[in-house]
Amino acid sequence: MFQYSSGNIFLNLLTRSRLRAVASLSGGKDYPDIRGLVKFYASPHRESAMYGGAIVEAEIFNLPAPESGGDSGFFGFHIHENGDCSDNFSHAGSHFNPSGRPHPYHAGDLPPLLSSHGYAWTAFYDDRIQIEDIIGRSVIIHRNADDFTSQPSGNAGEMIACGVIRGGH
Repeated sequence: MFQYSSGNIFLNLLTRSRLRAVASLSGGKDYPDIRGLVKFYASPHRESAMYGGAIVEAEIFNLPAPESGGDSGFFGFHIHENGDCSDNFSHAGSHFNPSGRPHPYHAGDLPPLLSSHGYAWTAFYDDRIQIEDIIGRSVIIHRNADDFTSQPSGNAGEMIACGVIRGGH
């Protein structure tokens, strides 16, 4: 017997719901070929399940080969406090952290991207972000994997791609 699960709710949001926010990512001066789109969908709050937050979907192209060699690698993926990708992303600020929590528990910490041959696609649910709080901020891809330990931001290295989060259409 088929049960209607949370995964079904989230899949329905991705395929049938209105996009609430989007960030178009571009690579920096050392990685000009990186391109991608990060989409944000509002997750419904249900009294019995408490699924408020956002569904995030990201598709990224032309990520660099991992520093460790091989065809697959992880990249840090975060929301930063400022929506300014100028000067090779030097004005993006720190990770978005409105509650002052340690890394990796603040709102700007997202799951890492896994690249295969330069391509990454992911979708996940995150109850730490509300879409109205992230519009005008930036999404950053870092050169290295987040170590989930180092403070304040996971030692993920150089910022290689950036996009400003804008309200959906």
